Amino acid sequence: MTERTETLLAFDYGEKHIGVAVGQTLTGTANPLETIRVTRASPDWNAISRIVKTWQPNALVVGLPLNMDGTEQKVSRRARRFGNQLLGRYQLPVHLVDERLTTREARDRLACEGRAGSDDHPIAAQIILESWLNEQKSSV
Repeated sequence: MTERTETLLAFDYGEKHIGVAVGQTLTGTANPLETIRVTRASPDWNAISRIVKTWQPNALVVGLPLNMDGTEQKVSRRARRFGNQLLGRYQLPVHLVDERLTTREARDRLACEGRAGSDDHPIAAQIILESWLNEQKSSV
């Protein structure tokens, strides 16, 4: 029996920017795509729709910001709401993933590549998606 390859989009939700990455289950890899602006608490839905139409994902992954002790913070509710909005707009499964320390790791990766100070949002989304993909592998 062969496993079906699925394409996923991941979102690093923030109050000013949302990083986006794409990945797939066959190789378990993810790549950063772009950063979407959030204006007056509203994401650029046209940009998100364009990305969804381009990549035609099977599911969406949203990073859930948590405190280091695992409790939720103010932006956690907004990330959950964003996930619910994605579900309502695109009728695709939405998975929430603990995103603790992803921004720090994204900045470390950029620094190692000699690109410190570059846009870290899509890299954080890539790390969120890699996390989800690794979780799926280990649960099989």
